[in-house]
Amino acid sequence: MTKPLQQNAQGLVLSYLAIRRAIGAIGLMLPLLLGPVGLLAFGIGIQDNMSSYYHTALRDVFVGSMCAIGIFLFCYRGYDWIEGWTANLGCISALGIALCPLDAHSDPIHQASFVGYVHSASGGVFFLTLAFYSLFHFPSAEREKREIAPHEDHRNFVYRTSGVLIIVSLTAMGAYLLLLPKDWKRAFNDYHFLFWAEWVAVWSFSAAWLTKGRAMLADIAVDILALPSQFLGKHQ
Repeated sequence: MTKPLQQNAQGLVLSYLAIRRAIGAIGLMLPLLLGPVGLLAFGIGIQDNMSSYYHTALRDVFVGSMCAIGIFLFCYRGYDWIEGWTANLGCISALGIALCPLDAHSDPIHQASFVGYVHSASGGVFFLTLAFYSLFHFPSAEREKREIAPHEDHRNFVYRTSGVLIIVSLTAMGAYLLLLPKDWKRAFNDYHFLFWAEWVAVWSFSAAWLTKGRAMLADIAVDILALPSQFLGKHQ
């Protein structure tokens, strides 16, 4: 490979790493800004779900974060057309969440407007898209898709665990919305169940994207995760 081609390839890799880190960083910060910071700095109580912050003073934080994730996903092409379309679907769903607000004081399953239903559907697609990345795209064993990084097996463990946690969170939210009796749902709602379940899902995809982006804190976490196996390997 000639030097210009090597430089172009290196620049492409660095830009992809930057996009991954940006998506992961937004996912890491969003629940903190909406929940604890919103409560302590602005006196905004914990909402029923993250989408409900659209109807508070933190609307711009929520909408801006989702638009940014959508734009970054649009710029993220991946290794083949499947990954490219996964990114496109994630982009469309993220923008759907941002631009089609959930109806105020409503159950996500029972909306009063078409826009509200678009928001709910976009939310489900968005999380499923990110789970697909964590479970299938990031830990790929195909040679042309592999990116050499330290402790690859442990990184794959992080990706798959993140994907599983997203699916578990979505399943829990679906069971809450569709299966629980009204009295039980009201009791869960008193503790903002949807908000915390969404927090788990958002931080799960954040962990996967930060790890794939080789973010410093993520690399340190992977190194710590790999310590037990390294220690055992030296004493066998």
